[in-house]
Amino acid sequence: MTRLVLARLNHETNTFSPVKTPLAAFAPRWGEDALAAAESYPAAIGAFHAFARRIGAEVEVPVLAHAMPSGPVEDDAFEAMAQAILAAVERGCDGILLDLHGAMVTRSHGDGEGELLRRIRAAAPGVPIGVALDLHGNITGGMLEHCDVIVGFKTYPHVDMVETGEHVLRLFEPLLSGAPRPAMALCHPPMLAATLCMNTTTDCAMTDLIALARQAEARPGVQAATVFGGFPIADLAETGLSIVTVADTPELAREVARELGREAWQRRAEYVYAEEPLVRSIARAAALADGSAPVLLLDHGDNCMSGGSCDVMDVLEELMAAGQQGILVGPVADPETVARLFAAGEGAEAEIALGNKTPAEGLPAPRPPLRLKGRVTALSDGHYRVAGPIYNGQELCMGRAAAFDTGAARIVICEEPHEPLDLGVFASLGLDAASARFLHLKSRMYCRPVFEPLAKAVVECASSGVTASDYDLFAFKKLARPIYPLDPGTIWQD
Repeated sequence: MTRLVLARLNHETNTFSPVKTPLAAFAPRWGEDALAAAESYPAAIGAFHAFARRIGAEVEVPVLAHAMPSGPVEDDAFEAMAQAILAAVERGCDGILLDLHGAMVTRSHGDGEGELLRRIRAAAPGVPIGVALDLHGNITGGMLEHCDVIVGFKTYPHVDMVETGEHVLRLFEPLLSGAPRPAMALCHPPMLAATLCMNTTTDCAMTDLIALARQAEARPGVQAATVFGGFPIADLAETGLSIVTVADTPELAREVARELGREAWQRRAEYVYAEEPLVRSIARAAALADGSAPVLLLDHGDNCMSGGSCDVMDVLEELMAAGQQGILVGPVADPETVARLFAAGEGAEAEIALGNKTPAEGLPAPRPPLRLKGRVTALSDGHYRVAGPIYNGQELCMGRAAAFDTGAARIVICEEPHEPLDLGVFASLGLDAASARFLHLKSRMYCRPVFEPLAKAVVECASSGVTASDYDLFAFKKLARPIYPLDPGTIWQD
């Protein structure tokens, strides 16, 4: 009987983020619990599990773990999860399928996925290894060297995670029967692409480039072509946009990767995001607000899904200074304030000092906390079940949470940084997002499939957090230079 080892180990690391990443941040599931969770899981590992069952394979899932983006992964956390996978591989297997990210940095390893794959390949030198990665992976040569096939997402927001797993399987399944290993190629133009310029639901250079990748996959001999936008807020030599191709021959893989790389480089100026001053964004939002539907304010400088602390109060402070009403905000991560509101109890009047409590090395110190008076309208354990397209059906938790009403603003305050990718963030506390005049979310993209259809307009807001879209703010030390647009005169000969 065919024996397969499947695992999910997923983290996008912002090396500038002050948010710690211990083992608990991954909420890892192990052994039989991980195997049960993998069934119908709304990501690549769910597709892997369905495939294993379809072919009647014996399956082991040593770990299923995902942490919200944050700072470098602690070494003991990485070792615990890596060793679990290695132990399963060392027990013997015919194939290995991994649901990874591509931008994981640990305290000791800049290329977390490359280090994991190096160890696995050493333990199972002849065993096929298929890998699914996130569109925001910072891809290294080590990743390609130590596996057989790599395929990444083609959507952002990521609504094709399961489909990506299925694509991996189309390339992986023949390897189980002894088919020759395909060739892979990596092309890495020296450019940083802004995350806000990767929205594949819009007409933009990224959307066009991915369309060209799909066209390339229709060519004879081309098995996969992935455009990795990269995760730019990571201080690594390899950070930036890259192309990975899988093809029948090395020559074809290199040819297609270079074609796509040249196209990206030709349109490099279109991957640069120009931040609008916050005061202007708020004024524009105010002009758009007519009460017919919320104006969606996205705080991309303090975005949880890029490693933000979720406690920068710039946008709310500016809204309140402008005298705006009908504001709904959330979630703001402030465990101290949550503890105070739970002690006060539901219905209590309270005065709080909210947010601005997480300094980040290399960035200006946060302003003083925002002092607010209001009433505690609801308390919860922070659990809710996702009804939207991303992680549909999964139960998520933001830690204990409270709803606080100042009159002008209703605020969801929770214990942990948490991405508002579902209405459950508000509904779990009795709040109706659609009734707000201004809906202020600490997000840049993952919220859009659910919240954008409710909104009259979307206004992107720049705050002073560690996920800012102005990359000149970050003190890169390891990033390979020159690189565009940090070095505008960069020349690339592919």
